[in-house]
Amino acid sequence: MAAGEPPAGAGPESAEKGGARAALSGLTTRGRSFLAAGIAAAICAYVLGQEDLLRVGLLLAVLPLVSTTVLYRTRYQVAGSRRLSPARAPSGSEARVHLRVDNVSRLPTGLLMLQDRVPYVLGPRPRFVLDRVEAGGKREVSYRVRSDLRGRYPLGPLQLRLTDPFGMCELTRAFSAYDTLTVIPRTEPLPPVRLSGEAAGYGEGRQRSLALAGEDDVIPRLYRHGDDLRRVHWRSTARYGELMVRREEQPQRARCTVLLDTRDLAYAGAGPDSAFEWAVSGAASALVHMLERGYSVRLLTDTGSSVPGEGAGGFAGSTQDSSDSAGLMMDTLAVVDHSDGGGLSRAYDVLRGGNEGLLVGFFGDLDEEQAAVAAKMRRRSGAALAFVLDSDLWTHGAPPPGGPLPAERSLRLLREAGWTALAVPPGARLADLWRQAGQERTGAGAASGGASWPSGTSGTSGTSGTSGIAGMSGAWS
Repeated sequence: MAAGEPPAGAGPESAEKGGARAALSGLTTRGRSFLAAGIAAAICAYVLGQEDLLRVGLLLAVLPLVSTTVLYRTRYQVAGSRRLSPARAPSGSEARVHLRVDNVSRLPTGLLMLQDRVPYVLGPRPRFVLDRVEAGGKREVSYRVRSDLRGRYPLGPLQLRLTDPFGMCELTRAFSAYDTLTVIPRTEPLPPVRLSGEAAGYGEGRQRSLALAGEDDVIPRLYRHGDDLRRVHWRSTARYGELMVRREEQPQRARCTVLLDTRDLAYAGAGPDSAFEWAVSGAASALVHMLERGYSVRLLTDTGSSVPGEGAGGFAGSTQDSSDSAGLMMDTLAVVDHSDGGGLSRAYDVLRGGNEGLLVGFFGDLDEEQAAVAAKMRRRSGAALAFVLDSDLWTHGAPPPGGPLPAERSLRLLREAGWTALAVPPGARLADLWRQAGQERTGAGAASGGASWPSGTSGTSGTSGTSGIAGMSGAWS
């Protein structure tokens, strides 16, 4: 950036006039005061006929004009850059922004003031004063930003303010580039809960299957030296007249779909401690946990949108790009907001084929109709776990002693359909609820007559009865 470059105009004369106006507009309060005092002294000297006062007036008027001219004509070639650490920061945590200024000209700079534009939710606007940057030198400064709200926040453009030694004039030049800080939801580590059907392969949640299901769908291939003779496909051998063997089993990554209910009617309240923010944070924690266990994971909302995409069933790819998939889903959760849709039918349509693997749902208020739609989703997944947040609990606190849980009817419908459904009280930790779901599935909750709320939470127990546990056979172990 050329710090002293005049603005472009229609021609040399207009550029000169525009540059003069821009330079005079940069006069500080001190410079304007000196100029006004000089003009007033010159007028008084002319009226009174005092030559000494005229000299003082000319000196006061000329000093800010000379400072402005020198500052405007001085051309600094300055390059600026910005680096974020990290580029994705969880809400409530700090990120550091590193600024670097390089003087690429052959002349040293004067006094520089560096200022970066920052949204007000990230903190005050940072300002730095650089005394002098030698020719070919560089200066590095940094500042911290913090936000309790998710979102994507632009940083920049970086502004450079030039000041003369007397403080008479300040000129501002701005870089054109800017960066974006992504504030993602907070995540918490979840305890390992063993899922049934796991086998050796890609980590813990693994299952092995044939390349194509069914005896009639097996595609044979020619026999190769070293193949197991027990895999000879005699029907194809007799048909083709050559020794044919069945295709070897192919490892298949276990699948997990995390469903996030974003309906506006399902949540009440706003802010970092609202029920909707808990659901978003819980979905992020579940996504990270399942990716770390080697699952193919996708994020699904009530609107039917799937992340990372519709390719390969909409699930994250191999282990090599799991980090990219996690970043893409976190970027989506950073800006997710309430939807205008009133139902879960579009998400139900996406869950087709009956081979969705594990389904983890985070729901808000469910009326009887939406609870029935969510209950039908269980038939299209191998296992289902639901966390239901009730707006009355999150808005008014715990229910009256001995009173029924407001979302008890929705929980009962989900459990009867085979879900492992838990109510989420205000202040609950997902790690405790995750562990409680595992204990409930293994029968620990049923043996004690219903599992209690985890320590540090309040509310009525959300455990299921024996019919709900029986409906989850083969899901949690």
